[in-house]
Amino acid sequence: MQRQYDAVDPDNRLVAGELERRWNEALATVKTIEDELEGLSRRQPDAISDDERQSLMTMGADMAIAWEHPRATAATRKRILRAVLEEIVVRVESDQIVMLLHWRGGDHTALNVKKNKKGHHRWAAEPATEDLIRALARLMPDKAMAALLNREGFKTGRLNGWTQSRVCTFRSQHSIAVYQEGERAARGEITLDEAAGLIGCSAMSVRRMVRDGILAGNQHCKGAPWIIRRADVEVIAAGKPAVSCRKRPSSQNPDQAIIQFQ
Repeated sequence: MQRQYDAVDPDNRLVAGELERRWNEALATVKTIEDELEGLSRRQPDAISDDERQSLMTMGADMAIAWEHPRATAATRKRILRAVLEEIVVRVESDQIVMLLHWRGGDHTALNVKKNKKGHHRWAAEPATEDLIRALARLMPDKAMAALLNREGFKTGRLNGWTQSRVCTFRSQHSIAVYQEGERAARGEITLDEAAGLIGCSAMSVRRMVRDGILAGNQHCKGAPWIIRRADVEVIAAGKPAVSCRKRPSSQNPDQAIIQFQ
């Protein structure tokens, strides 16, 4: 700008005036910046005490102390990571994420993290719960399933109770077909009560047959219906094995031993 001003014809006052204005604005900007720098230089950070300095040095020597400190926030942990990490190199593969952590001291750490599968995330229900719902969906409708899950203490991924709509949503997310009335019968499966009706005895007697190995039965969880193959029950009903099926008061405990009086 100084060179432009010196090269201006003195008779051309308009150009000279414009350059003088720009020059003065530039000088004012420089003065403002200089004042700000001077003000910053006069500001001194509050000195920390010897105890505070020693505490910081201790936490610096053991990063876990600072990371797990009760007052450490998410922002604090981010600052810790920025302070100790030089860079992170990430490679995404089909089933995992491979990371290489470059620490400021020069060390490197390799980490492999499995990628979430479809329908799996931090709020996903436990795998055992998914397996149970997949099995129960072949035995009962969503409403009955929700009642059973709540009764036995199973929770959703967000630790909520189950409702009919939540069971329906869960099934849809995990490609589990809805229960169809009659599908259990089509597979040749019956319940304890149905088996008792075919044999002509109480459900408790049928339960004892299952316990004693006379009948094969399956129960997916406590409170779920026992499932028995109809063909096995028909064989017993036709053969009438030496098992007492007479109507009598039955014990509430299926493990109660049967005493035979001579």
